[in-house]
Amino acid sequence: MEKKDSSMKKTALCYLISLGITVLIGFAVYYFALPAMNVHSTGFWGYWMFLGLVYAGVHSAVRPIVCKNEISVVGKKSASWYGTAIGVGIAAISLLALLFGGIASAKMFHAKTYAGIITVNEGDFEKDMPETTSVTNIALMDTASARIIGNRTLGSLSQVVSQYSVNDHYSQINYQNTPKKVTVLEYADFFKWIQNRGNGIPGYVMVDPVGNSASYVEFGKSVKYAESGRFGDDLARKLRFSYPTKIFGDMYFEIDDAGNPYYIVPCMQANAGLFGAMDVGEVILFNPVDGSSQLYDVKDVPAWVDIVYNGDLASEKYNWYGKLSGGFWNSVFGNKNCKMTTDDYGYIVIDDDVWYFTGVTSVTSDESNIGFIITNARTGEYRFYSVGGAEEYSAMGAAEGEVQEKGYEASFPSLVNIAGQATYIMVLKDTGGLVKLYALVNVENYGIVATGTTQAEAILAYRKTLARNGVSGTSEEDVFPTAEITVENVRIVELDNLAVVYITADDGTVYKSSLNEDESLVLVREGDKLTVSYEDTEIAGLKTLRSWSK
Repeated sequence: MEKKDSSMKKTALCYLISLGITVLIGFAVYYFALPAMNVHSTGFWGYWMFLGLVYAGVHSAVRPIVCKNEISVVGKKSASWYGTAIGVGIAAISLLALLFGGIASAKMFHAKTYAGIITVNEGDFEKDMPETTSVTNIALMDTASARIIGNRTLGSLSQVVSQYSVNDHYSQINYQNTPKKVTVLEYADFFKWIQNRGNGIPGYVMVDPVGNSASYVEFGKSVKYAESGRFGDDLARKLRFSYPTKIFGDMYFEIDDAGNPYYIVPCMQANAGLFGAMDVGEVILFNPVDGSSQLYDVKDVPAWVDIVYNGDLASEKYNWYGKLSGGFWNSVFGNKNCKMTTDDYGYIVIDDDVWYFTGVTSVTSDESNIGFIITNARTGEYRFYSVGGAEEYSAMGAAEGEVQEKGYEASFPSLVNIAGQATYIMVLKDTGGLVKLYALVNVENYGIVATGTTQAEAILAYRKTLARNGVSGTSEEDVFPTAEITVENVRIVELDNLAVVYITADDGTVYKSSLNEDESLVLVREGDKLTVSYEDTEIAGLKTLRSWSK
């Protein structure tokens, strides 16, 4: 009896030691891997499968040391076998959950659910995207170029660059009605974190993707929680310990309209089976200065927030809709009415919100689009525009071919309305990633291409090209805006042996032209009422005079 009691104690001790070691290992793995404690997360089941295998291995290793020659209290099989079986059983259940959960979540069984995640509204191109004369609402600069400019800006600040680096992940935001790309500084390495954690992260970089410039901005209060923080200062760890069951999507650094820093953290929810049709259901607004946060339902997110749905998710959800609306098997074999997005996207700002732009093509098409969609990055709204023409990569190739001798590379384009024409607009970069030219390509006819060193120059050249090709249905003179003005002042200035006439209107706008081009300008007097046609310049309030009449 004593021997049996001793064996039971050893067996119990064996289980306790195995459990204790497994708990310690499990805590360490959880602390660093940070899986969501949620059955809809594949990381959750992977974590428990790992722990099951750890327990089985630890128990098998501990038993010969602690439980030598014990009498089994549960039958002929040894206690070691049961301990190992428990661990293997947990691992097997987790593996089965991953396998069968993945199969049960497949599009084959939930095609309607996947297709019904979004609703796509038909948009009116000319109404939703009014004709533009200058581009101030599109982030033409891509992230790669933003990184170059941002790093150069930080490099000029010796007191900062020695301790911090620029985070490579830029968020596209609309700040005070202007497109901006922002990213926060990070500790340069582990030792820089040790040296500076008391001071925190001092600021962020803001890039103007329209004006091709960048600036470093200091926070009012330094940031404590960062991606490069360690242990308790780690952003992901702080979020996980605050929200252990949430499945985090990609998080984005943003600033509100007052310049206060926040991380926008989408929380994903499964809509099909255990893991399928993952979409944003809730959003955490995390303050990295003091660690406070607030959880919102996705429909209640504050209006200043720009990125809730990232561009990849927006495109993926449209592809579910485009391919699966006719059923799963139709998406595999028949492909009737199946459509999909092109494999990249651009940005545009409409009504203070950031929208993604991407083309839509038939799944059997090669180099043409049947239309395009824009997706609201905050609300998830979709609008489809039936504007057929060249897909984006064909347009990019056309723009690159226009200046092929320079070897420039086109960025992924966005869309504008020029003279009623759907038009791709993009930048052309040199091998160093710097913007050198702007290019516009007609969507319906990508043989119509124009470039310029400034946006105004490129748009003007494009308008002229449209007129010459008769696409817009107007003469070259008609493509320029007109105004009725009263002359307040006339000045003639000699610039580089060229007589330049500056006519100041009663509203303060200045129109310039050359006497070499139009000698009749000497007849203009103060007080004259003129009808003028003009083109914009890069300087606000200064126009280039095209024609005039009394």
